[in-house]
Amino acid sequence: MTDPIRASLEAALAPLGEGWEIVPCDPALADTAAFCAAYGVAPDDAANTILVAGKADPPPVAACLVLATHRLDVNRAVRDRLGTRKASFAPPELTRALTGMELGGVTVLGLPSGMPIWIDAAVLSRERVVIGGGSRSWKVFLPPALLLRLPGAELALRIQDIAPSPDTLVVVNCAGRTRSIIGAQSLINAGLPNKVVALRNGTMGWSLAGL
Repeated sequence: MTDPIRASLEAALAPLGEGWEIVPCDPALADTAAFCAAYGVAPDDAANTILVAGKADPPPVAACLVLATHRLDVNRAVRDRLGTRKASFAPPELTRALTGMELGGVTVLGLPSGMPIWIDAAVLSRERVVIGGGSRSWKVFLPPALLLRLPGAELALRIQDIAPSPDTLVVVNCAGRTRSIIGAQSLINAGLPNKVVALRNGTMGWSLAGL
């Protein structure tokens, strides 16, 4: 019998393209540090989905995807985007009520319609990341650029820290070109006031040009 969680993951991943892999996980090792240690995954290749709620009634909620080695800027970047005076990590009860997922298994895949997904820029710098699989029994490995194809996904959490002036030219690059094009367009769609461009052919282009 097909596991319903796995089936829902496959349904959410199928429209994103190829390159993803769903893998089983010991529920006792689902928390990021334990998973990375047990399965030989570098912590900077693990991305956590964290729900953040603004202090309002009803509270606005966003799903934020950040590398395990990075700190989510809840009290400035996320709060400002939520448009509230205060924000905090959503408690487990609210996370469960909104997503049906337990901590250790929360994922950006299959979230309620309309919930924004804000992806930390550092996530896209990795060739491949592991994210939660909707329960503590599953994980998903995939190229992070696929996540920008999710409804409501935006790559904009840290860009204003990197380029605080709207006059700064923002150049997005990757090893080739696909991720940089997707990332640049995502920043434009998010309303970043800066001029945003993608580096043609990425760092591979430098090598081909003998630079």
